[in-house]
Amino acid sequence: MKPTLSIVKIGGAFLEEPGLVESFTEAFTALKGLKLLVHGGGKRATELSHRMGIEPRVVDGRRITDSASLEVAVMVYGGWANKTLVARLQAMGCNALGLSGADANLIRARKRPAGDIDYGFVGDIESVNVPAVSALLEAGFVPAFCALTHDGQGQLLNTNADTIAADLAAGLSQRYATRLLYCFEKAGVLEDIANPSSVIPRIDRAAYDQLRAEGKIAAGMLPKLHNCFQALEKGVGQVFIGAPEMLRPGHHIHTEIRL
Repeated sequence: MKPTLSIVKIGGAFLEEPGLVESFTEAFTALKGLKLLVHGGGKRATELSHRMGIEPRVVDGRRITDSASLEVAVMVYGGWANKTLVARLQAMGCNALGLSGADANLIRARKRPAGDIDYGFVGDIESVNVPAVSALLEAGFVPAFCALTHDGQGQLLNTNADTIAADLAAGLSQRYATRLLYCFEKAGVLEDIANPSSVIPRIDRAAYDQLRAEGKIAAGMLPKLHNCFQALEKGVGQVFIGAPEMLRPGHHIHTEIRL
């Protein structure tokens, strides 16, 4: 039987408030078994961009990354966000190791070709170095990935953190029974965005198509759910969306994504 591995993605907004980062790091540290973390940092990157006179651009929940925006992403994702989170986890007794896709050639990507939209220095993942990530896990480390990959030719690439989490979960499903957990500020996917209690317990493709047609799913949730379905198709065992409390035993308020 394959050992269980939990891949947890956390939004960068949780790093902005001490109470939120503390509650998340406590829940993540208490999570039993092998685990790894993927984090964002978009909110702080947007704030820093404004301070530097760089106007951020986002299309359908995905960030346009020109050369100036890439510098900001590297500073925030690979620097402030990653090391702040690693330090907090170490304070909780969780032996986290901060990483980008370039470290140990862990995640290789290619620059997205320009089409109707030129996303700039945005990476589409080509491969996950499963043996190297497995070696870190089995050595007792908890990998903490920021939203940066590389092309193997010296170019860093901004890569959607949800996609990184999904591709890590899919690749590592070769060796582990993987479950993917997307943590954000709400308790799950909501039927009514104005009602925080309207959590949808399960969403399959048919339900997703209906919710999208009704306009109940939009903006940043669209690419997140797309990644969820792709992960399941590639062998990930379970996928959940919810607040960090869903990491705790016995907590059942979240949304499960099914094919």
